[in-house]
Amino acid sequence: MSNSGDKPNIFGEIFHRVRNWQSFGLFIALIVLYVIFSVSTPIFFTLSNQLAILQNAAFFGIVAFAMTLVIVSGEIDISVGSMAALSSSMLGVLAINQGIPFPVAVILVMVLALLFGAFTGVMRAYFGVPTFISTLAMYFVLRGLARLVTNNFPIPIPSDEFFYWGTGRIFGIIPVAAIYLLIAAVAIGIIAQRTAFGRSLYAVGGNLKAATLSGIPVKRAKILVMTISAGSAAVAGLLQSAQLSSGNSTIAIGLEFDAIAAAIIGGTLLTGGKGTIVGTAMGILIIAALLNGMVLLGVNPYAQQVVRGAIVLVAVLVNVWRTRRAEM
Repeated sequence: MSNSGDKPNIFGEIFHRVRNWQSFGLFIALIVLYVIFSVSTPIFFTLSNQLAILQNAAFFGIVAFAMTLVIVSGEIDISVGSMAALSSSMLGVLAINQGIPFPVAVILVMVLALLFGAFTGVMRAYFGVPTFISTLAMYFVLRGLARLVTNNFPIPIPSDEFFYWGTGRIFGIIPVAAIYLLIAAVAIGIIAQRTAFGRSLYAVGGNLKAATLSGIPVKRAKILVMTISAGSAAVAGLLQSAQLSSGNSTIAIGLEFDAIAAAIIGGTLLTGGKGTIVGTAMGILIIAALLNGMVLLGVNPYAQQVVRGAIVLVAVLVNVWRTRRAEM
């Protein structure tokens, strides 16, 4: 009797947890989106197309996970697209034009990106320059440098091994880029939830004064999170270079907006202090699936931009509503 009486309580508890799951509404939206596209075109739900969605999602998804930490900390980074372009360009210049060994060139590119990220963090931490302003400046500076060092022409990188890292498939099925996306999700998730640094970002973004008074190294947190953001952008730039087999200054245009949109759609509060990697992962899938589905349906590219903008606007409105509700 006691066992049968316990079952309703167990199922009731499960239902309660699912209903109160922060990303439950987003999960339902993702399912609805998949149903719509699956009914509209038989190609959408095929295994090959789903793997293609993951491969395409990797290039902005890696940055979106890092962007989640940035927004959670109360900051923003709109220079990631330009950082990706500069990283791609510098790889071509160092490895091809200068003849530097490929592994060394990759390390130098990453170091350069981390230095730029740290510089932005220092500007915020020690000089009080809002990251929107400093990264807006870097948006132009980094893209300009990318065009300057390449003369705005792609630098071919004739390497089958390098090409594999951007477009290859493990066992001929799983895209290598999707593995990078998974690694980024796990790594950023561990940083956010399992480290003192990650928890400090939530505290800093939620209440800066309280975080300062509690002894959290706010300045170090600001510098590190902007460094991580720049590093993720460099990785995205290297991946796109591998996909195109060239160092290219014209890549990643709009990358920053896709990354920010994925985080916002995933429930990350623009005011800081709240956001999850799981939510951002769903935001990434929604954007990637939406883009893929619209292409399969032959939607006009300009109309695609309208739809993407409308979805971001709705996500922002929901974000604002949730913020006001939390303050009540």
